[in-house]
Amino acid sequence: MRKPEENLNPPPAGGSPDAPNPAFPSSPFRESSQPGPDSHHLLRHEIRVWTRDLLIAIGLALVIIVFLYQPVKVEGTSMAPLLSDQERIFINKFVYRFEAIHRGDVVVFWYPLDRSKSFIKRVIGLPGDTVELRHGMLYVNGKLVPEPYVPPQYADVTDFGPVRIPRGSYFVMGDHRISSNDSRVFGPVAGQYIYGRAVFAYWPVDHFGSLSTAEANEK
Repeated sequence: MRKPEENLNPPPAGGSPDAPNPAFPSSPFRESSQPGPDSHHLLRHEIRVWTRDLLIAIGLALVIIVFLYQPVKVEGTSMAPLLSDQERIFINKFVYRFEAIHRGDVVVFWYPLDRSKSFIKRVIGLPGDTVELRHGMLYVNGKLVPEPYVPPQYADVTDFGPVRIPRGSYFVMGDHRISSNDSRVFGPVAGQYIYGRAVFAYWPVDHFGSLSTAEANEK
């Protein structure tokens, strides 16, 4: 009798003939799809990183608001229609430490006749300028200056000046000319009394937005 042929691929020692052959790995569809311990560790790490970054961002925002910006409440209508009575705005308290005051800026300053009070007005004349009003029209250094931020119904058609602005001082006026107590009454304001620029309105909601010079001139 012939001997049976030998198995060309004998099972591994101690194994079963039905055990999977290492030369033909199991189908990947049989592998577990559950995340391992490392996946959970990475997820927790990502959450901690995002939480840390969020807290840092909130902290920086609070620092910027507290130390660079100050919320103030407008009282009166001298800056209407740009600003209304009881409107809430932010002022930048440090901007003039890094840049000059410009004509058209809406600034907050200590009232020269009572430094316990603050006023908000628009800068009309710079140091050395000659300011004059002719029938309510503004002339600076003899040239007519358009003022689109002053509605006709708020214009004061009386004459004023000419006056020359002293060195280091600024001529300020309210946009609501017929109801504004400004440099026409108390004179130019020394630059040292100007402590901030109006930059942003946040209340009421329909006034929410920037108070930059460019946008103010368009109103």
